Amino acid sequence: MNWDDTTDGAAAERLVDTDADREDQAVEAALRPKDLGEFIGQEKVREQLDLVLRAARARGATADHVLLSGAPGLGKTTLSMIIAAEMGAPIRITSGPAIQHAGDLAAILSSLQEGEVLFLDEIHRMSRPAEEMLYMAMEDFRVDVIVGKGPGATAIPLELPPFTLVGATTRAGLLPPPLRDRFGFTAHMEFYEPRELQRVVHRSAALLDVEIDPSGAAEIAGRSRGTPRIANRLLRRVRDYAQVKADGLITEDIAAAALAVYEVDDRGLDRLDRGVLEALLKLFGGGPVGLSTLAVAVGEERETVEEVAEPFLVREGLLARTPRGRVATPAAWTHLGLTPPPRPATGNGQQDLFGA
Repeated sequence: MNWDDTTDGAAAERLVDTDADREDQAVEAALRPKDLGEFIGQEKVREQLDLVLRAARARGATADHVLLSGAPGLGKTTLSMIIAAEMGAPIRITSGPAIQHAGDLAAILSSLQEGEVLFLDEIHRMSRPAEEMLYMAMEDFRVDVIVGKGPGATAIPLELPPFTLVGATTRAGLLPPPLRDRFGFTAHMEFYEPRELQRVVHRSAALLDVEIDPSGAAEIAGRSRGTPRIANRLLRRVRDYAQVKADGLITEDIAAAALAVYEVDDRGLDRLDRGVLEALLKLFGGGPVGLSTLAVAVGEERETVEEVAEPFLVREGLLARTPRGRVATPAAWTHLGLTPPPRPATGNGQQDLFGA
């Protein structure tokens, strides 16, 4: 089982939110796999990373710097801990937003032990001065500490012990090329297939001492939006329901009934997702409609709709972003059990965007 930024406070309470709250962090600490052999999914990444780490161990050297990119909840933090465990090295964990000055980074780097793994989450949010200091640290294991100000300022070179930087980002495109190029190994974490999430659910259920049958695990996996963190959160909520409303065994019917209580449907859409689709279909005939208008209709902030709800709806093929505005796809009408209105052909005899 594997795991690991949304933008709006209202979104943080969603059951299908990919950010980790305190409960998630506590549970994940107990459920995280300890080595690559236990890590489920991400087959290519695991195979490639295994080669990198085994070669480094054979040479008696520190591993190359590693950059992990991908959506929240896919296992970036877990992999960083596995890298440290596989190399038999301690790990230091920090994040980009916590490093606002070059001095902050210099303090961390100067205290590293030889071979230590430094995990830098949300590396794309690090300040520019610290980022520029990191270039030299990664390449030459050296930083220049500036002492004094103005014309009398002096740069004192500080040698660093060899270390491995593991950077994690949800937005790899925001990383400047000079920083990206200094990573020896780069991996992109993909969303999980339902069969992989079923294995995640079974493993987590065993560790949590929860009884679950294959159909119950499949039901939870199918509503988990391809994300292990969401699968584990849904499992805990279904476990609560099974303990209170049933005999504790999670079956397909129990899982479906529990997730209906929490308003997570069979494709993983929650109240916000369905609210966006229903407004788009029922109020605006499927679109196109502008984002601000759609947000007002849903009663949410524009940023919440755009950055919290839309990415999953687009990925599921239920909504499309067009130059004219947001448009519902035929799959959205089908999913909500609605019949799309007839759409007239365009003036040149061509059909509209979706060929209706």
